[in-house]
Amino acid sequence: ETRKDLIKIIADLDEKMQVIFNDAFQDTKKAFESVFPILFPGGTGSIFLTDPDNLLTTGLEVNVKPAGKKIERLSLLSGGERSLAAVALMVSIFKARPSPFYVMDEVEAALDDANLGRLLSIFEDLRNSSQLIIITHQKRTMEIADALYGVSMKSDGISAVVGQRLREKADA
Repeated sequence: ETRKDLIKIIADLDEKMQVIFNDAFQDTKKAFESVFPILFPGGTGSIFLTDPDNLLTTGLEVNVKPAGKKIERLSLLSGGERSLAAVALMVSIFKARPSPFYVMDEVEAALDDANLGRLLSIFEDLRNSSQLIIITHQKRTMEIADALYGVSMKSDGISAVVGQRLREKADA
């Protein structure tokens, strides 16, 4: 009897996980379709499940086609294009299932100036609903920050933190 109860509980949990996963995937897919064109003007991108009939073990496939290219495989894209495609997926997940804050470590390091500008517009949109903590060496990224924190190492090997508030948030 206990075994049957456990099997039923497992089946119920599997069903709930599939519903939750499918809802999250559909929301992420919809968000990807709106985020991708911002980062790749004139390009197309989509995400799909490798085994949609088995949601508990399926994989996720990302297809991208930058404007003017026939490439769809991520491995054939430039470093900057791969970074942007990964950021498009990340931001799509962020939009599908928002969080109060996000931490990103040099996500824009491989981007040229034009692509950096597009990414910064995404950051500006994200900051309306969440706090962003971005580790960067890019001056343009720093320029849109509300506050900057720098870490440097003193001659004795001890790290020093320097902070500077750039602008005050408007009171609501």
